[in-house]
Parts: sequence; structure tokens; C-alpha cells
Amino acid sequence: MEESTFMQSLPAQLLASTLRLASPLLLAAMGGLLSERSGVINIALEGFMLMGAFAGAVATHQFQDPWMGMVAGMGVGGAFAALYGFFAIQLKANQIVAGTAMNFLAAGLTPFFCKILFDVSGSTPTLPIDIRFGSEPIWGAWVILGLLAFVWSRTPVGTWTRFAGEHPQALDAAGLSVNRIRWATVVASGVLAAMAGVTLSVCLSSSFARSMTAGRGFMALAAVIFGKWKPIPTALACLLFGLLDALQMRMQGVQIGGVGVPVQFIQVLPYVATVIVLAGFIGRARAPRSLGLPFEKV
Repeated sequence: MEESTFMQSLPAQLLASTLRLASPLLLAAMGGLLSERSGVINIALEGFMLMGAFAGAVATHQFQDPWMGMVAGMGVGGAFAALYGFFAIQLKANQIVAGTAMNFLAAGLTPFFCKILFDVSGSTPTLPIDIRFGSEPIWGAWVILGLLAFVWSRTPVGTWTRFAGEHPQALDAAGLSVNRIRWATVVASGVLAAMAGVTLSVCLSSSFARSMTAGRGFMALAAVIFGKWKPIPTALACLLFGLLDALQMRMQGVQIGGVGVPVQFIQVLPYVATVIVLAGFIGRARAPRSLGLPFEKV
């Protein structure tokens, strides 16, 4: 390919890579947004993604159908989120501690079941390209964003969710169950984060690999904070992180002054950006007033 043709195609390639890499972040971030706006801190997104990625890859391999993998991943993610909801909502456990425990549990369960099912602890079998997703989950993530933005601003469900995190006592006085709304949003967050995991293992990759989420759940949570707990700004933050991820892939092998830049420095760029974003914006973003506070009926 001639250099001029390559330079012309580079922006289009970078845009395509950004959309692909931002889509799992967007799905997980939308789940985190729902949970946190209802008042439940959700640092368990990483664990939900990991369980979804594993279940999706296993079911796709078993049934030779990526849609069965998506259904299985969503089911496992929802069940895992319900377990988190039991501790965080029903038992009123510390939500940060409970979320951390869920992440550790997912990190331990996935290699354990890999060993039982496939006699290896590192990954699931490689999925042929004809039984993997094409671009369906990528476009689906943006459709879900549009639906969520509509529900958020145009329906009573969006209002109820916001009040559950801002003024739960007022919601309770209106005759609505705060904890039921929180249960629904936490389970929905698990389903959406699991969809993000399936996108990683059955669309952007060809198998499940141990710890393949690589901190994306925390990046999604950072996008929620950066986006001030609003759908569209959160989506823009996901695009920013997706762009940085795409750039680090294209910058590998780059040389400065004839000296190659170590690949580790380039790979760490998205995570450094996450820390900078949180350090620069977490003080300016106001979290929901009742975030992290168990609801006590008066």
C-alpha cells in the first residue's frame, strides 16, 4: 500500500478500532450507571464482565451458536449480580467490600471451571470465526445507549431510578419500593456487564482467557464518574478510553529518535489516562446523595 493511501485510511481505521474497543466499556458503564444512580456502588463490574465472558465462550463452544453464548452470559451475569445484591441490598453489607469480594470470586471461579470443563486453567477452546459474532454486539451497545437515554429522560422508570439514589425517602413516601428498584438496577447492571464480557470473548477475541477483562470494569466505572452519572457524557468518556486503547495498539513498535519505545509504556497509556481522569474529575462530579447508603424505611 502506498504511504499516501495508508495515511488516508488511518483515520477510518482508528475510528473503527475506537468503536470496537469502546463497545464493551459502554455496555459495562451503562450497567454501572443504572446501579449507581439507584444508590448502589458497583465496583463489581469487573467480576460481572469476567463471568459473562467465560459463560459466553463456554456456551458458544458447546452450542456452536454465539447467540446462545450471549444468552448464557447474560443469565450468569444477572445471577452473579443478584448474589451481589443479596449482600449489598438485603444484608446491607459494605458495598465496596462486597463488590471487591465479587471480583475476587469471579477471578477464582473462572479458572476453576476452566480446569473442570477443559482440563486447563488458562483459557477455553478457540472459537472458529464462523460461530463468533461479527459487529452485532458493537452496534447493539450503541442501540442500548439510545434506549437507556430515552428511558432515562422520558419515562417514569428513569425518574424512579434517579430518586432511589437521590431521595429514597421521597420515593418510599410515594408508595414505591426503593429496594425493589435497586434490586432491578443491580441485576440489570450484571446483565449489561456480562454482555460486555461476551463481546470481549466471542466478538473481539476468539476465546475466554484468564483475567481477559484486564481492568475494563474499573475503566467503565471511571467513565461513569467522568460522565457525572449521565448516559451521553458517560458514552463520550467510553469513546475517549476506546480511542486511547486503539492508539496504544497502533503505537506499539513506534520509534522516537531511532530508539524503540518499550511496549509496556505504550500498553499502560489507557490505565494512566483512567487515573488522571479520576484524579482530575472525581472532585468536580457530584455523586448521587444516597450512593452507598443502605435504605432504612422510616
